[in-house]
Amino acid sequence: MKLVDKLKEYENQYLFIRWATGGEYGKLMYVGDDFVEFNIIDVDTMSYRETVLIYSPLILEVTIGGSDIARIVAEVSSQMSVGDN
Repeated sequence: MKLVDKLKEYENQYLFIRWATGGEYGKLMYVGDDFVEFNIIDVDTMSYRETVLIYSPLILEVTIGGSDIARIVAEVSSQMSVGDN
């Protein structure tokens, strides 16, 4: 199984991705055959800082769970109003 095949299961979820030139926390928006779309979150303000398109072979590490991810999910959830989807 390829990494991109596994990542497709985690679209629209928060995670940490480390790639050849950086690593950030964010939300995985789209997984294609040759790239992923990733919305980076500024962990201090809990707002989206930028969207990056990462060439799939450059991805070195993906962290799906953990205390930092749980904190980000809790922070983002607390800022959502009842009507947000």
